[in-house]
Amino acid sequence: MAGTNSERELLTEGPAIILVHPQLGENIGMVARAMANFGLAELRLVNPRDGWPSEKAKSAASRADHVIDNAKLYASTEEAIADLNFVYATTARDRYGYKPVRSPLVAAETLRQKFSAGQATGILFGRERTGLTNEEIALADEIVTFPVNPAFASLNLAQAVLLMSYEWLKTSMVSPEETSFQALSQKPATKEHLQGLFDHVEEALDARGYFRPVAKKPKLVENLRAVLTRPAFTESEIRLVRGIISSLDRFTREAPRGAGAPENSRAKKADDAGDDL
Repeated sequence: MAGTNSERELLTEGPAIILVHPQLGENIGMVARAMANFGLAELRLVNPRDGWPSEKAKSAASRADHVIDNAKLYASTEEAIADLNFVYATTARDRYGYKPVRSPLVAAETLRQKFSAGQATGILFGRERTGLTNEEIALADEIVTFPVNPAFASLNLAQAVLLMSYEWLKTSMVSPEETSFQALSQKPATKEHLQGLFDHVEEALDARGYFRPVAKKPKLVENLRAVLTRPAFTESEIRLVRGIISSLDRFTREAPRGAGAPENSRAKKADDAGDDL
């Protein structure tokens, strides 16, 4: 879904996303893209397997350059979280221990509260194949787990980051119904516009012998009127439909728009017919 707009405010706040021993550069790039989609910008990398910087990561980030270019490299998970006040560890598997386990919704709300209070926060994400180790999870304050199919709980790295990033951005919304943009307001059609449309359609159909048998015309007209005079039409929709009808009136499959004046085409057909006599 394309939606990049350099003229609008770029959100760059929230918890740090910490990738522990990520493997493929492409996955790091897709993580950066997911972060940028939902207003996160601080990416921390703990010993990426294929090294850093990575052209593959930058390519996969799809112009989320502000995330990729400012990514920080760390030698250990302990170093990556040393300056943070509160950290979540993510997992899709059952973990037995003494740490509270939260849903993404609760975790995001907690992160928002701590962020608003001036605390530095982060979210740990593990290796693509095996996730975080128990030792790495022990470094976090709480665990966040995703409500996935228990028989197929595997999420790729970018998916997991996207889910948490999405929940984070939702916590800044005034209400769950809020959207980033609205449909353009359109002026409702007046009854005069609706009647004009109906008359136009009826005349076009009548000229083509649509109302047959004649005895059924009143009922057909009634049905058409019921459909075409609905109050849901806008003025622009009326203009669109009438433009279509006018085009069908003026042009044929054999002489489409752009092929010359329709009258000339008809005259040529008449001449051609005369040649055959």
